Amino acid sequence: MKKIKKWFAKIADIMINPKRHFKKIVADGNIDDAMMRAFIYGLLGGVLVFGLRALFGGAAVTVGGIFNALVITPVIAVAMLFVFGGILMMMSEITGGERDWEIAVKALGSVFFVYPLILVLNYAAFNCASLWVISIIVDAYILYLLYNIVLHAMHAKKSSVIIVIGVLALFLMTIYATDYRSGWMMIKNASAMTSCI
Repeated sequence: MKKIKKWFAKIADIMINPKRHFKKIVADGNIDDAMMRAFIYGLLGGVLVFGLRALFGGAAVTVGGIFNALVITPVIAVAMLFVFGGILMMMSEITGGERDWEIAVKALGSVFFVYPLILVLNYAAFNCASLWVISIIVDAYILYLLYNIVLHAMHAKKSSVIIVIGVLALFLMTIYATDYRSGWMMIKNASAMTSCI
């Protein structure tokens, strides 16, 4: 129980005061912990969504579903860690921050607790309106995390970071305002998206 309480306290601290958390991240040659976090949180997210589908969605328990929850989703989480690490490196380069891929990956790994939460929230969307609300909130929070990582962990220039995040926000707004939103939201929750069509 103490470990669980400490885990939740750390997550709450990161969410409330990300600046303090990200400033502590340094390059020490060890990214195994970040990869393990991504895999574990991916596994947790896969199991949670699989359980919700089986309990409330009426989905049949199949070998494919179990394989997806236990293997595919965690592997995708680790892949996302490296992809977003590359995106952070590009953002850091543009905004005059450190060009340290390890710091980017470790910072992302430390906030990967949002991955199962995002998966569950996307699954929880039950109609078009709820999918819109959840999607916008999730995308806005991801931008907020990227802002804090680039600014505080990568030590970039604040004004430049604000501009880059603003451009990304504008890009997302363009997706939501055009027909591309169908594909974007279909990735998140296909069944809820069908009610938007």
